[in-house]
Amino acid sequence: MIIGYARTSSKHQEAGMEDQIDQLTKVGCEKIFSEQVSSVAQRDELDRALDFAREGDTFVVTKLDRLTRSVANFLEIQKALAEKSVNLRILDLNLDTSTPMGEMVLGVLAYVAQFERKIMLERQKIGIAKAKSEGKYRGKPKNEKLLKRMDAEIAAYDRSDPRSLSIKQIAEKLDISQGYLYQRMKKIAPEKIRHRTSKRDIIENVFNGDENLYAASRLLERKKRKYARSVKKGRI
Repeated sequence: MIIGYARTSSKHQEAGMEDQIDQLTKVGCEKIFSEQVSSVAQRDELDRALDFAREGDTFVVTKLDRLTRSVANFLEIQKALAEKSVNLRILDLNLDTSTPMGEMVLGVLAYVAQFERKIMLERQKIGIAKAKSEGKYRGKPKNEKLLKRMDAEIAAYDRSDPRSLSIKQIAEKLDISQGYLYQRMKKIAPEKIRHRTSKRDIIENVFNGDENLYAASRLLERKKRKYARSVKKGRI
């Protein structure tokens, strides 16, 4: 099976998403996963796509930066696909990892892209440092209108009320990341943030200090979730 993956960084890039899906469809992708999220954020659809791929499949993206922006993550994805004997194709580079040359060139390009990004970040740091020394740097301007909307939503948020919007729903409504929303909530209403129980507390209070029992319980939960996903996708 030929599997496609499309990604844009924000919900405002509808044209970019449509173009990627169109390209993936034209090369014969039978299943396409898509999402609108930053490459450095949690990419649930990418995880689903990688989990869905099976031996002999081909995983296709239109551009390398739609898949990853870091060498470490690229190598991680490459390893995951290689372990399942899944080929990777990058359309705009005309590269296919099923060939020795394609795999080699793709690796080189990934390292070059990372090197260029590091240079860009270094230049950015130098520019910011210079601006600060000259008293010209003010940081990113705050959108007061957005902050007011966030504050209003945070004030109305009540996780104990089933009628209240969830954090995810509020973030989607305001077209911001959940992380950004949590930062604002931590500043103006920290009491509304749900604090997770630590691993050590769970081991001590639930499993009577038995770490092996805790590990076995976690493994069982992971297997249950994996089985549930397989049933949902019709694989079982």
